[in-house]
Amino acid sequence: MNTILKIDKISQYNTLRGIETTHPLISVFDVSDSKMLPNHVKMNLAFYSIYLKGGDCGELKYGRKTYDYEEGTLIFIGPGQVMEINNDENYKPTGLGLVFHPDLLKGSELGKRMDTYTFFSYEITEALHLSEKERQIIKELFDKIKFELQQTIDKHSKSIIINTIELLLNYCVRFYDRQFITRENLNSGILSRFEQLLNEYFKSENPNKLGLPSVSYFAECLHLSANYFGDLIKKETGKTAQEHIQLKIIDLAKERIFDVDKSVSEIAFELGFKYPQHFNRMFKKTTGYTPNEYRFLN
Repeated sequence: MNTILKIDKISQYNTLRGIETTHPLISVFDVSDSKMLPNHVKMNLAFYSIYLKGGDCGELKYGRKTYDYEEGTLIFIGPGQVMEINNDENYKPTGLGLVFHPDLLKGSELGKRMDTYTFFSYEITEALHLSEKERQIIKELFDKIKFELQQTIDKHSKSIIINTIELLLNYCVRFYDRQFITRENLNSGILSRFEQLLNEYFKSENPNKLGLPSVSYFAECLHLSANYFGDLIKKETGKTAQEHIQLKIIDLAKERIFDVDKSVSEIAFELGFKYPQHFNRMFKKTTGYTPNEYRFLN
């Protein structure tokens, strides 16, 4: 299964699923009424995909994870990402699908803000699990888009469709916030592990070998996507993961600055900075003092 099926147009995807193309840039469909995708295939879609799964919908591998869907699971796949489908020959998928091309959003306010909907880059294991009421809201919005696509296209069609997509995405932001809250115990464990990993990183040789730690480094250690990890930390603490990393660096720097046998440049290199001037800028931005000013001030 090394060949990746690349699909650039909505019409190509519709043909694959046996769906009528009513609009060149968007399609809404009932999975049970469409043709099944090949049971064993890797696909790279050039557009946004949202799937509301119903019942047992088989196995999907996305990124490095495999996920067996539960009823009411909502997943998001961004343009250019590869998903791998591995299903039993006899399975019958159910649910709803919405695919829309980035060109649909060009010139719109939603198009400018699509990168803020970070769940399009989550791993499959970070999918959104809906309650019955939440699922009904999502279904109604799918139906509204489908209804609009069945009407004669006029000057209002595009704005109505885009506004409905935006409303759907904003509901998903709300539902993810609820999911973060309902998984508070699990999240607190991730926060503790993040702090532990931060401490371990700076006690190891990693700063010398790898340089400054990145958000993606810790996300990978915790088996999470970088976006999901970042969103979780921000929801739980009010600070971004990057801010937590920077605060840790500054705390360590404040301790080491009192070692007068070390120059500021040596401390910067020990912490993983490639250039001391970058360390100086971060330190002054955070504390209001340069490292040398802080050293002599204390």
